[in-house]
Amino acid sequence: MKEFLLQKGYDEELQQFAHITEFAVKKNSSVQLNSLNEDCTNNIRIYYIIDGKYEWNIRDKEYILYPGDLIIIQPGHKFGGQKGVMDRGTLCWIYVELEKASIPENILFGNWSCLPKKELSAIGKILKLSSSPVISKVKEVERILFAIRHELFHQQIAYITRVNQLIDEMFILIARKLSLQNNTQRDFPKSFLTLEEELRKNLSNQWTVEDMAALVGLGTTAFTEKVKNYSGFSPLNYLITIRISEAMRLLRRNDLNITDIALDTGFYSSQHFSTTFKKLTGYTPSNFRKKNISNEKD
Repeated sequence: MKEFLLQKGYDEELQQFAHITEFAVKKNSSVQLNSLNEDCTNNIRIYYIIDGKYEWNIRDKEYILYPGDLIIIQPGHKFGGQKGVMDRGTLCWIYVELEKASIPENILFGNWSCLPKKELSAIGKILKLSSSPVISKVKEVERILFAIRHELFHQQIAYITRVNQLIDEMFILIARKLSLQNNTQRDFPKSFLTLEEELRKNLSNQWTVEDMAALVGLGTTAFTEKVKNYSGFSPLNYLITIRISEAMRLLRRNDLNITDIALDTGFYSSQHFSTTFKKLTGYTPSNFRKKNISNEKD
């Protein structure tokens, strides 16, 4: 899906849809600082991870998100990237405005919906009572979002009705998936959780694809395919993402030497670290440190 950003009050594609406040696809080729600070709104916000790995805070709880994951941010719930950072990857999102009466008692949709009131009420209750904001591996949502985009940009006959039907379909799917979730435990293979834990314990080690595959008991070909499916990255790029994530955490500590951070997180030298860090974040390590320390003081 190509990048775009539609906003209510600015883009003609949304003129007929007072309930859609924003609809977008955004691709980040580098880490963006201060671009996803924590906030809350009166909309219900749906995010879908197309590719990449994201580390977000939702209601003061940390989540690690991968391609195919769907995130539901309810009205009044705090949400943002860890330390305000927007990670590398591609996101699609849609914000749907609710009736004012739905806050905080219940989630109520407007007259735009084609569903009977009883069904809308049931969906709203499921959303409101859900203990987890994340549904894993919901590939069907990508198809629905792509169809909404197609209708908005092509505006063929009855496109207004079709867009609203697709939004209804999306919320029906979300409600059904949430109903099937028996607990808040993320449905990730334990082997991948173990892999990341082991890598973070010893990032200074010069891991090879063979080494990482051995940690989870897979051959290199199967391992490479699984990592690609879960993260959108090759194994080595996935490892670099972890290295950069850890380096960003360490750089916020002013008592640590940048060269030591580079070596501790597995880079060959401070120059190698600086080059890679700037490529992925847009900042040199020293500039990143200065900016974060300055923001914390403010």
